[in-house]
Amino acid sequence: MKRSLFRRPIIGWALYDWANSAFATTVMAGFFPIFFKQFWSVGTEASVSTFRLGVVSGLGSLVIALAAPILGAMADRGGVRLRLLVFFTLLGAVMTAALYTVAQGEWIAAAVIYSLAGIGFWGGVIFNDALLMDVAEPPEYNRVSALGYSIGYVGGGLLLAVNTAMVTDPAAFGLSGAAEAVRLAFPMVAAWWLLFTVPCLLWVREQKPARVLPVRDALRAGWREFRTTLHEIRKYRPLFWFLLAYWLYIDGVNTIVKMAVDYGLSLGFAQQSLIAALLIVQVVGFPAALAFGWLGDRIGARNGIFIAIAIYAAAAVGAYSIREVEHFYMLAVTIGLVQGGIQSLSRSYYASLVPEGKQGEFFGFYNMMGKFAAVLGPTLVGVTALLTGDTRIGMLSVVLLFVGGAVVLTRARPAG
Repeated sequence: MKRSLFRRPIIGWALYDWANSAFATTVMAGFFPIFFKQFWSVGTEASVSTFRLGVVSGLGSLVIALAAPILGAMADRGGVRLRLLVFFTLLGAVMTAALYTVAQGEWIAAAVIYSLAGIGFWGGVIFNDALLMDVAEPPEYNRVSALGYSIGYVGGGLLLAVNTAMVTDPAAFGLSGAAEAVRLAFPMVAAWWLLFTVPCLLWVREQKPARVLPVRDALRAGWREFRTTLHEIRKYRPLFWFLLAYWLYIDGVNTIVKMAVDYGLSLGFAQQSLIAALLIVQVVGFPAALAFGWLGDRIGARNGIFIAIAIYAAAAVGAYSIREVEHFYMLAVTIGLVQGGIQSLSRSYYASLVPEGKQGEFFGFYNMMGKFAAVLGPTLVGVTALLTGDTRIGMLSVVLLFVGGAVVLTRARPAG
């Protein structure tokens, strides 16, 4: 008999997706790319600002990618997953609010602050992902993971809708113009992020290790365990192959999320149209993420991932041929159908492969692969745009990542 998902630990855990999705939608996918190109990089050629954005998007991801496995192993030994969740959440929220202070033309300051905010965001994701195994039983992983992503779409979409209304009609909110509305959105995201993290801290209880180590000893033990795991991870063959596959296909996902708005601006579409496309993704993504959780229970998470990869690859090919804003809306619907699904099923499938007692450590590797992908993809698009002067070719190149990920995923089949 299936247990109800509406238990306090699960709801508290899922609300962290609601909380940090405000950063993913309003800041990372929406207003930061627009403001970076039109305000902080004012007067710069489109291909150059795209290159800058690609590099900026990769810097914070590189730092957290390198640190993720060690932090995860340390959290397992020290029983501090929730504490580290708080630390990275505070870092991300404070840096996001600080974007309000960056003046026009100061793209370097915006880049540094945004990179630190990104470190906070991705660091929080690591430990929230690892806590999935503390709030749910293995048969529930698909549905609970999907619940988190679906709630995230609602939360991120609600605040994005408010922020979009502020930008569209700033006078109605007592603001002087669209630029002030965008700047005000950054501290609003920070407050939202902090507020809705509270239920997670109140209701989630992590499973402590048999012997809890002090932080310094846990860090040392985490480093030793990381080195050992790095050598031994090939023994977990399905997990090893899944990590390689995930690194490839999630690279394409992250690239589309981070660069889609910049791509639309480069094609000459109005920023209001691009924000509307993001809202479409949120609206479609909520039921679609839940549907993928159901689909994962019926056909298996791995098969669901294959379906999502195929749709993403088709969308990337379609993006190359976009000429009208209506085509961009169609692309948004397509992405909304699979974005939450591929993320939630990847998280739940990986959780089913992780050895008991190694949640933080192995989810550290999981997030490391995802963040290294977040370094490569946007940088690839940015460099390609700079060298060719054509962002279409850069977006088309992500098809190779989806194809490569699908090929490798065929090897990630549990024994027996």
